[in-house]
Amino acid sequence: MSVLVICEHSAGSIKSSTLNTVAAALKLDNDVHMLVAGNAVSEVCQKAAAIQGVTKILSVEDSSLSHQLPEVLAPAIASIAKGYSHLLVPATIFGKNLLPRVAGLLDVQQISDVIEIVSEKTFKRPVYAGNAIATVESSDVIKVLSVRTTAFDPASVQGDTSPIEQGDVSTLGGGALTKFVSEELTKSERPELPAAKIVVSGGRGVGSAENFSIIEALADKLGAAVGASRAAVDAGYVSNDYQVGQTGKVVAPQLYIAVGISGAIQHLAGMKDSKVIVAINKDPDAPIFQVADYGLVADLFEAVPELTSKI
Repeated sequence: MSVLVICEHSAGSIKSSTLNTVAAALKLDNDVHMLVAGNAVSEVCQKAAAIQGVTKILSVEDSSLSHQLPEVLAPAIASIAKGYSHLLVPATIFGKNLLPRVAGLLDVQQISDVIEIVSEKTFKRPVYAGNAIATVESSDVIKVLSVRTTAFDPASVQGDTSPIEQGDVSTLGGGALTKFVSEELTKSERPELPAAKIVVSGGRGVGSAENFSIIEALADKLGAAVGASRAAVDAGYVSNDYQVGQTGKVVAPQLYIAVGISGAIQHLAGMKDSKVIVAINKDPDAPIFQVADYGLVADLFEAVPELTSKI
């Protein structure tokens, strides 16, 4: 049977996480279908049809999906998924919000944060904040997986087009108990955090929201995304959109610069797969130095502005 990937998209563009999820799906089967759901998604469908390895696009288009509320979307996905052997979504906020509802409707076990496809029914996923890797075998008829996108290289966009079919909208949930109220979007010229090649993160040691400007200045010089530890987010220095870690976003950039971050295990779980890790901290015994490729024991308020000025 074929594999179904749920497309994550926004403002007419496909999220990079979807390309990583397609790459994971191709390790299961060469016949990969993609479900694109939303309101006025014809442009997204055309872009999805050009992804290498995707053989068919299913378009579910309805005004009730303007904000892709999982309560509305989950019943339709569950109905469509019954014709597939595997259902994959990226392990992003979108996927984490949607997939448990789909798995519940299908009465199957969700397998979260898959980092390796061993076989069509065996998968590897991190446990204990990434300190151990569990090998999971599923006997469910439909395997429902969320994919850790940093573990798979993105599928390429080939330019050819796959056929686009209209999906059934009659199974959409009514959403009677849920309604969209408002949203607050963070607008930035910087790269999106999970897909950035360079990330500069600040921790509790930065001291205040005002001081976080030195982190942003360095990031802007490097063309990097800005991240933060949970301690910095909880202290109100930045919004939780910036949080990197077990309860935040998982990143694996080419370069990760940790400034004023002690290196709690929950934070390390979200960034330790980075190719090169640089740590700046005044405490020589900070755990972050145990995973860092380069460590600088220094006052961040002196080191970071100097580093920024010399780039």
